[in-house]
Amino acid sequence: MSETLAIPTLDDSAQFDAYVARPAATPRAAIIVIQEIFGVNAGIRRKCDRLAADGYLALAPDLFWRIEPGIELDPDIPDQLQRGLDLFGTFDQDMGIRDIEATIRAARAQVGGGRVGAVGYCLGGRLAYMTATRTDIDASVGYYAVAIDQLLHESHAIARPLMLHIAGEDGFVDAATQAAMHAGLDAHPKVVLHDYPGEDHGFATEMGKRRSDAAAQLADQRTADFFAEHLG
Repeated sequence: MSETLAIPTLDDSAQFDAYVARPAATPRAAIIVIQEIFGVNAGIRRKCDRLAADGYLALAPDLFWRIEPGIELDPDIPDQLQRGLDLFGTFDQDMGIRDIEATIRAARAQVGGGRVGAVGYCLGGRLAYMTATRTDIDASVGYYAVAIDQLLHESHAIARPLMLHIAGEDGFVDAATQAAMHAGLDAHPKVVLHDYPGEDHGFATEMGKRRSDAAAQLADQRTADFFAEHLG
């Protein structure tokens, strides 16, 4: 069962929408699905639906609501891909984390104070890392997170489990950046990194040309096992 939930901002000055997928029975926990640069599109909604089928309450907040509420883009269409890249350039990531924090609060209320995790893709993978360093999220997963080398100085603040999936041939995350991620995070007791040699950015998308099925299934199984361990 899916619906739209209005979430108040942290200062209660406004509200934004989140797509919500509910499991058939009492949720095991809640998981926030953090969008790519393409908005809460069909692929992100399907991620939520799959998590709900696994027994989680899944919420995907519209993080671009301050720029263009409700925008949905298809990365396989060149002008829509470019629009997503433009949105990335204008998006306030610090405000995005505040909106994710507001979503964490709403999610906890929805599951009676239970555990809340987060999983993000592309921009959302970067935000999942920032969520791990800046909020009280219980567990986080990032897929092909961008520019994490710029955030390694925050790694000391990671207090709860974080998993990152790294595409070996990522067109947006070069080899030097991947090496910096390993150098900065491999020894961290709360962080685990998984590499996918030969895979490109977006390999675990639910639909479209970017999907690489075998790698996507492997990463998604690792994510499912990770959340089962740390969220229940």
